[in-house]
Amino acid sequence: MSEETQDDLVLYEVDEDGVATLTLNRPERKNAWSIPMENRFFALLDEAAQDPAVRAVIVTGAGRAFCPGMDMQRLEQNSQPGQSLNLRARVPMYSRRTLPKPVIAAINGACAGIGLVQALICDVRFAARGARFTTAFTRRGLAGEYNLPYVLPRVVGLENALDLLLSGRVVDADEAKELRLVSRVVEPDQLLDAARAYARDIARNCSPRALAVVRHQVYGDLDRTFTDALARSYSAMEFFAGSPDFREGVASFVEKREPKFEGLPPDFDPADATRDAFLPY
Repeated sequence: MSEETQDDLVLYEVDEDGVATLTLNRPERKNAWSIPMENRFFALLDEAAQDPAVRAVIVTGAGRAFCPGMDMQRLEQNSQPGQSLNLRARVPMYSRRTLPKPVIAAINGACAGIGLVQALICDVRFAARGARFTTAFTRRGLAGEYNLPYVLPRVVGLENALDLLLSGRVVDADEAKELRLVSRVVEPDQLLDAARAYARDIARNCSPRALAVVRHQVYGDLDRTFTDALARSYSAMEFFAGSPDFREGVASFVEKREPKFEGLPPDFDPADATRDAFLPY
C-alpha cells in the first residue's frame, strides 16, 4: 500500500477525558496536504462527531510543521497547461463546520494555504512561538481559495484580511496573535499540553448538548439579522429550561463538584434547539 493511501496519514487518539487528537502525519513532507490525507482527516472528524465518548477535538501536526499547504507535487501537476481542477470529487472543505463538538487547533509550525484553512475551521487556535503563517495564494498566481476571502475578514477584520490576502506575506505567531489570527501563543514544548488542558477543561465541565447548540448558534448566526438571531436564542433558552443538563449544571455548582453530563448522542441535532425560533413580544 502506498504512503498516500495509508491510514497513518492522520493519526487519531482519544484520551480518558474524551479529548480526541488528530495529528497530520506526513512529517517527511512537513505535513503537506494531499487528497488521501484530506479524505482521512474528514473521515476522522466524522468519527469524532459520532463517538459519544469524544467531547472535544484537537488538530495538530507531526514534527516541526502544522501544514504548509497543498503538496507542491500536486501544485506542479495542476499548473501544467490543459490541467483542470476537479473540486467536485473532493470533500467539501467547510462541510464539517457543523461538527457538534469544539475543535481546537494546536499549530506547531508552518501554516499556509489550505493548512491555514484547516486552522481557521477550528474554533480556537493555539500557536507555538515561532510558528509562521501565510495565505500564500497571490505568490503562487492564485486567487483567494477555499472561501478565505469570506472567512478571514470575519476572523481578523477587513484591513487585516486584505493585508494577509493581498501581500501573501509571512507573519510569525506573535504577530498572528496581534492580528487575531490565533488567540494563544505558547512555547513550542508547551503547545500540546496547553491545548489539551483547555480541551480537557471543556470536556470535564461543559454540557456536550450545550456545546453543540452554542457552536450551531455562533456559526449559523453570522449571516442572520440581530432579530433573527435573538429569536433563535430565545428558542434555545426554552429548549434547555428544565433539561437534565441544566439541572445537573446547577446542582454541580451548588454542590461544588464537577458536573456529570451525559455524552452527546450520535443522533443529536443542535438545530432542534433553534428550529422553532420565536420572540416573546
